Amino acid sequence: MISRADLFADPARYGGQLSPRGDQVAFLAPRDGVTNLWVLSVDAMEDARPITDDRVRGIRRFRWSQDSGALLYLQDDQGDENWRLYSVDVAGGAPRALTPAGSRAEILGSSPDDPAGVVISLNERDAAWPDVIRLDVRSGERSVLMRNAGPRGFARFVLDRQNNVRLGVRPMPDGGAELVRFDANGRATTLFPIPFEDAMTTAPIAFEGDGRTFLMFDTTGRDRTALVRVDAESGAKTVLGESARADVVDAWLDPATNAPEAFATEYLRREWRALNPETQADIDFLDRQLTGDFNIVSRSADDGRWIVVEEGPTNPARSYLYDRASAAGRRLTLLFRHRPALELLPLQPMTPLEIEARDGLTLVSYLTLPSGSDANGDGRPEAPIPLVVAVHDGPWARDSYGFNAQHQWLANRGYAVLSVNVRGSSGFGKAFLNAGNREWGGRMQEDIADAVQWAIQNNVARADRVAIMGAGFGGYATLSALAGSADQYRCGASFGAPANLFAMLDRAGPAERDALYQRVGDARTPEGRDVLRVRSPLFHAGQIRGALLLAMGARDPSARRGELDQVAQILRPRSAVTYLVFPDEGRDLVRAQNRLSYLAVLEHFLGDCLGGRVEPVGASFEGASIHVFDGAVNVPGLSAFARRPAAPQQPAPALEAPDGEAGGPEEAIAPEDAAADETP
Repeated sequence: MISRADLFADPARYGGQLSPRGDQVAFLAPRDGVTNLWVLSVDAMEDARPITDDRVRGIRRFRWSQDSGALLYLQDDQGDENWRLYSVDVAGGAPRALTPAGSRAEILGSSPDDPAGVVISLNERDAAWPDVIRLDVRSGERSVLMRNAGPRGFARFVLDRQNNVRLGVRPMPDGGAELVRFDANGRATTLFPIPFEDAMTTAPIAFEGDGRTFLMFDTTGRDRTALVRVDAESGAKTVLGESARADVVDAWLDPATNAPEAFATEYLRREWRALNPETQADIDFLDRQLTGDFNIVSRSADDGRWIVVEEGPTNPARSYLYDRASAAGRRLTLLFRHRPALELLPLQPMTPLEIEARDGLTLVSYLTLPSGSDANGDGRPEAPIPLVVAVHDGPWARDSYGFNAQHQWLANRGYAVLSVNVRGSSGFGKAFLNAGNREWGGRMQEDIADAVQWAIQNNVARADRVAIMGAGFGGYATLSALAGSADQYRCGASFGAPANLFAMLDRAGPAERDALYQRVGDARTPEGRDVLRVRSPLFHAGQIRGALLLAMGARDPSARRGELDQVAQILRPRSAVTYLVFPDEGRDLVRAQNRLSYLAVLEHFLGDCLGGRVEPVGASFEGASIHVFDGAVNVPGLSAFARRPAAPQQPAPALEAPDGEAGGPEEAIAPEDAAADETP
């Protein structure tokens, strides 16, 4: 049995980034149980020292300053996603806050021409439309480079290599966008429109060295995303790389000039293609040296050193220092193993699949089986076994081939694990992505059901032992599955789900709401409101018959506690729900103690539902912060966190459908459900 802690606790070391000078590596690692920033010298890789001493949530996002003397990192307040920017000197000293609490900062870029500065976006003045600001890393002094004026401002900016603001992406009322260029005086001119059908598959990346051209991922006039070069004055495009099967999803850029050197496409697996002979030589060398798939995550300013991360389904991630300019020729040195405890454990292979949906669309999927279940190695078990369908968030994202801790965990417990890229997932062309428009709870849900039927018909899954689980959109799909296909799923686990689509649209900011009207449903029309009501699981929660594990972070800006309270209240009389809230978390369980406690509950829940192996709770709840409103007696030790369910929150006016039509959670509660038992 592989322990949950080995798979899901904070990695021993990860996130390595080379300093611009290439002489130091910063990385993330626990310090007294909390992830902090550490630094080591390339010449003394065994001698690492901590730079920060965070004691609460830890650090996840950082980068080097251009002068290699400081590290910049972003932290939010208990998951509220208001990212505050900090700077800490590598030589020592306390971190300094560079932006105010309660506002959201994002790093846009830094430049060798301005080694003391960093350019950020900051929504301190206007929560919806962030301004572009230059900060001095040492003093914190700021200057506004561009004021982002509403009512229809810019959702994104692109800088050139001198940190000048050159491009802006302006959302349009039809859900599309327009790409705007700025001259030296800040005057804006529309370069070209980005139609709605291309808005999620087209985006500028970076300016090249001379500032006359920029690189872009683009689907305009084609289905699959291509890597293109764009003339910044005329908007003329030149295709540099594309694939007939899948989108271009990544590119390697020269750190000195941003010249493109290679691009990646991903259908079943990621593939890199070089754009010049020197980069091809690098790819060939790394292919010979490494057994798993690899990616370049950091490069020194002179491009002499890279950090390469290798991983595969049975290869936990490892970081290497790749010295391209050593006297002995190319040299690869192990920096660290991210999870060394997994190195010798029985990890299972992952099988890529192409599953046909009922209307003929091909769904790229991934299957992992328990050890010993596939004696002949054909990717199918010798006899049907319990199945867990894991649905990704987004839905405008994708599942990929590689090491997947969730797959390994569930397979180790005795389950087949299936991840399905439903229509609307990214990476497979804009037609596939747009096929998911306004299909939340519709054809996207049918894609999951079709994948389950494939598993049953191919003797992978037992028809009476199927569970579904996910977070965000995956949590929404779980609720929709249990409410709409009660006979297909025995149980489900939903984390951070938007249960009421009216409320989800209401929570969206002005930069994204118009697009969501096109992609989820249009609450401005009677027909759209009808669809949203049918597709909102909250209004049909009374149809759920299988067991449900319901959970969320209380500070999640994308979900609302009142919606899940209503779902739990409806199911409470049948004792069909286990309901957890993490008061100091957002959409992700960042604190390892909270993450491990949720997974312990989930493992017991699946064990009761599907009959798989269960690791004892042990110390999983130590240091966790949980409120358990239902099902506390179902897991040993969970009763210590039991709380009396609060009275369901009354829906705010914004939750109601337009034109006075009922659209709030009150519709979901029948009179007999309103008198739910209030005991934990």
